Amino acid sequence: MTEPAASFELLPGAPGSPVLLHVPHSSRAVPRDVRAGIVLGDAELERELDHITDAHTAEIAERAALLAGVTPWRFVNRLSRLVVDPERFPDEREEMLAAGMGAVYTRTTHRGELRPADTDPEPLLARYFRPYAEAMAEAVAGRLAATGRAVVVDVHSYPSEPLPYELHGSGPRPPVCLGADAFHTAPELTEAARKAFAGCGETGLDSPFAGTYVPLEFYGTDARVGALMVEIRRDTYMAEPGGPAGPGLERLATALAALVDAV
Repeated sequence: MTEPAASFELLPGAPGSPVLLHVPHSSRAVPRDVRAGIVLGDAELERELDHITDAHTAEIAERAALLAGVTPWRFVNRLSRLVVDPERFPDEREEMLAAGMGAVYTRTTHRGELRPADTDPEPLLARYFRPYAEAMAEAVAGRLAATGRAVVVDVHSYPSEPLPYELHGSGPRPPVCLGADAFHTAPELTEAARKAFAGCGETGLDSPFAGTYVPLEFYGTDARVGALMVEIRRDTYMAEPGGPAGPGLERLATALAALVDAV
């Protein structure tokens, strides 16, 4: 496995767009030296990537950007979340530490060993997590400076059946799950998403995954930053796990473009 030229990429949109489509979990790329710290065999790692990767979400965001009337900006992680998960808290605030899946995972989706439990996360946090967080904060600041506001739309997917690592997997699993934050997600933003995705099936709120991503520099303090997580159930657009995309991808991209234009 080889490392991409850049571990993340900011893809410019229209100068006047406040929207930043954030795609953190779409890649399967694991640099060779990071791979060396993962205990799984090659076939086991490929199966884990099938389960953990939000496959084709970068394509959904790319297609939505092309379809939108005003092109949104996109921030795309070019590395697998098995390298670092940029959406986790990097400390004890992260509830997924209980499942061995903090910012640096030590357990798999099926609660097996991914890395030794005593792995020091600091080298990976320093090399990948903090530069990513800083770049995302800069991207949001750029939208604020240009337009006076920023709207971060997190683009994710999730499996149709719960995986053992999920801490809240017993609730509803609608075709589209919206994750909201009490401070950063205005009711109007949630309603705009419900309308945009109405043709994609039922839309639920905060189940099976809740909350949304805001760079810590702005979290809970800057109301000019809006945020919403869009979690798409994988069977609506692809063959699970880790298979090819189907015709549902275009429908979802069109809906995401409608959300972009609504906000």
